[in-house]
Amino acid sequence: MARTDELSAVLRKELESYSKDIRMVGVGTVMEVGDGICRIYGLEEAMAGELVEFPDARDPQGNAVRGIVLNLEEDSVGVVLMGSDRLIEEGSECRTTGEIFQVPVGRALLGRVVSPLGDPRDGKGPLVESELAGMRRVEVKAPGVIEREPVTEPLKTGIKAIDTMIPVGRGQRELVIGDRQTGKSALCIDTIINQKYTHDTDTPVYCIYVAIGQRQGTLKKVVAELEKHGAMDYTIVIDACAATPPPLQYIAPYAGCAMGEFFRDNGMHALIIYDDLSKHAVAYRTVSLLLRRPPGREAFPGDVFNLHSRLLERAAKMRSDWIIVAKDAAAGTVTGVDGQVYLGPRGKHTATDKLKELGDGYELRRVSGGGSLTALPIIETQANDISAYIPTNVISITDGQIFLEPDLFYAGIRPAINVGLSVSRVGGAAQTKAVKSVARTLKLDMARYNELAAFAKFASDLDASTQRTLNRGEHLVELLKQPQYQPLIEADEVYIVYAGTSGLLDDVPLLLVAEFEKELLAQMSERYPELGREIMAKGALTEDSTKAMQAAVAEFKAAFAKAHGFGAEAAAE
Repeated sequence: MARTDELSAVLRKELESYSKDIRMVGVGTVMEVGDGICRIYGLEEAMAGELVEFPDARDPQGNAVRGIVLNLEEDSVGVVLMGSDRLIEEGSECRTTGEIFQVPVGRALLGRVVSPLGDPRDGKGPLVESELAGMRRVEVKAPGVIEREPVTEPLKTGIKAIDTMIPVGRGQRELVIGDRQTGKSALCIDTIINQKYTHDTDTPVYCIYVAIGQRQGTLKKVVAELEKHGAMDYTIVIDACAATPPPLQYIAPYAGCAMGEFFRDNGMHALIIYDDLSKHAVAYRTVSLLLRRPPGREAFPGDVFNLHSRLLERAAKMRSDWIIVAKDAAAGTVTGVDGQVYLGPRGKHTATDKLKELGDGYELRRVSGGGSLTALPIIETQANDISAYIPTNVISITDGQIFLEPDLFYAGIRPAINVGLSVSRVGGAAQTKAVKSVARTLKLDMARYNELAAFAKFASDLDASTQRTLNRGEHLVELLKQPQYQPLIEADEVYIVYAGTSGLLDDVPLLLVAEFEKELLAQMSERYPELGREIMAKGALTEDSTKAMQAAVAEFKAAFAKAHGFGAEAAAE
């Protein structure tokens, strides 16, 4: 009897603690499969963008093949596969997961080459779990106007022609466009390398490079250059090369954007490069045609504009929120002395006025926001045709474009930037006062030169004013040439551009301009390091530092002219 009571007590206890976890799973059947696409009957409850899995199809690691729902039809769904379609057969089972596609984000990805799914591709082992910040959806709504603030902070590329004439700001979307083999990728790689200096400041810029449809060998060279210059430490590379199935090439930019948004939404700064969106559009066209979506212009589906607009709209400068605290307040303080949070630039202005009333014992402190995601999408044109379908789409989405021209490239003008067709709609707001003060007339001088150069070819006799304009333009063109993988710090750009726009270069022989630049920058670095530090720290030139720079550059010019036997200095000898 005692034994029976004991068994009854155990059973009663087990029944009381029993809880059944019921989970509804949609189940469908594969109707057809091939070319990375699957059509599945059933799955009435499936969501657009939802992950589905095929339990009967396992990869060599034993993981079930997964796919993403793209088409929702009356009695079936269209799925793009993220694994081999050879593992799936007609009649195979497919199940919903209830999850929208996500990728890992966080600092663990820095320095790594990963797939569009976030899986390591560089042979350096798995990602460090402790440095991951969880998972993030690849498709999210872009921040609204209220959550943003104007772009006012420069993102320095280290390329003279861009920083002085077509400035890019943190949070901007600047298109890099041109024919193949004109230096589009090189320009963006230089920009990544130039962000190294930011990691010695309070506002470092982290970089994401998304390679879409590139050759594997080309990507390996890019990674090797980034490692050589120490840039991989703060860079994530996403490998969606030509051998990658079109569905993963389609997903890659959104995955990279999600990784960049982690930095943006945590008050940090990120730069993302999409190389390139022409191949991305082709991958999407391939997927859409296989899913039997109706083709439109150039066989692209009707939503190809939305494909890129919803991606590029996610690049933003986020609004900073401020509080007033005592100077000795703890680092994690989130409540101001007046209990208020001041939102955005206007709120900061109000808080600054109130700070003056409170006296010296208080300061402004940012409590949230302030991060940015800057996008440099690349588009490849055919025969310089920027009026084609995809180029015009992306031009209308972005905040300006840098147009690279083959004729300039083959003439030895590199970077081959066409100043007339290139524009930044943020403009001087994304320049420091130091650069703005020396480059104010640069674009106008270049425009005058380009206008007159065409007529000068047919004119036998030119007046003195035209000759001066042409001479100044020729020297500026030579001045703006820059070798690959050699970005300049802001102070060096200020020195050399001042020499060009002030006329000090006008009588320097064209063949000596590159040597003049090299020796000038070496002398300024050696003899006037404090001037360079002031420009880098303040981003502006005081009246005294302006006079010191002018005197130093003029002194160097006189010595250079004397050494090379040209100009009034040499004649006086």
